[in-house]
Amino acid sequence: MDIRLDAISHSYGDTEVLRDISLDIPTGKIVCLVGPSGCGKSTLLRLLGGLERPSAGRVLQLGSPPEGCLNPLTYVFQDFALLPWRSVHGNISLVLEDHGIKGARANDIIADVLARTKLSDFKNALPRQLSGGMKQRVAIARALAVKPAVMLMDEPLSALDSQTRELLMDDLVTLWTRQPFTACYVTHNLAEAVRLGHQIVVLSRRPGQIREVVEIETPLAARGHGDAELERTQKHLWDLMREEARAADEELLDV
Repeated sequence: MDIRLDAISHSYGDTEVLRDISLDIPTGKIVCLVGPSGCGKSTLLRLLGGLERPSAGRVLQLGSPPEGCLNPLTYVFQDFALLPWRSVHGNISLVLEDHGIKGARANDIIADVLARTKLSDFKNALPRQLSGGMKQRVAIARALAVKPAVMLMDEPLSALDSQTRELLMDDLVTLWTRQPFTACYVTHNLAEAVRLGHQIVVLSRRPGQIREVVEIETPLAARGHGDAELERTQKHLWDLMREEARAADEELLDV
């Protein structure tokens, strides 16, 4: 299932946040959204997920969700959003219980996503026993359990230290390589964007408009540190954003 943004604009009162955004998120691709602080990245993700309605334009779902899909659109948040009194298994089972899936069928689904996210040995652990990286793996496993058509990922690695972030990026690449998924991935980290994105959408300072869509042809599994093409792409992204990022930062500090 593809997602199409058709001339999306959005305002909060007199504040225009997004202006005339048209974009396709194709099946089996990771599309990263980058831009200066306050440019509307997370707002755009909420519009994609139906948490808010755009002031103008349409969000279209094209085609059918994958077989067995329980939630066409599923979020992965920065703060993990795990229930502290439930085990890893219990946190994942929660999203299945909402669909009446219990017992052996639920256990089979949970065992599969735990294996895919390298969490099988931790199914009985409570969130307080897990590192930040492990908690985010649980959140990703929970999202995968409902077989979403599109994962909406709102800065999922930003709360993690740099080493853990690198490990989680490797895990996401492995997950996608074994079984490609579709994602719209918001990040302020350009290194993440060039590591994970098939397309990188650069938004302007508020009101956010698309400045450029950068395509990266290098397969995810072939990307690594020291890759000259990726370094040039990251520099190009920063060149696009630098002055607006400085202006946005100064604007936020003045508030």
